[in-house]
Amino acid sequence: MNEPVENKFERKLERIDAIVKQLDGTDVPLETAVELFKEGKKLAAECEEELKLHQGQLDKAMGEGSSSA
Repeated sequence: MNEPVENKFERKLERIDAIVKQLDGTDVPLETAVELFKEGKKLAAECEEELKLHQGQLDKAMGEGSSSA
């Protein structure tokens, strides 16, 4: 069974938060920091694309509901 989209999105945000805390709160070796940064950037891009998709769906739905005079 597939995980609901909302849960995937929330898990990505939680992971981004964990990465930020890890980079901010501890002494992380440079190589590890770079890998964490790359992971966070990838997750952020995925979240942004998902938000754009849903925004487009909302815009379309709102446009369908309005009447032109």
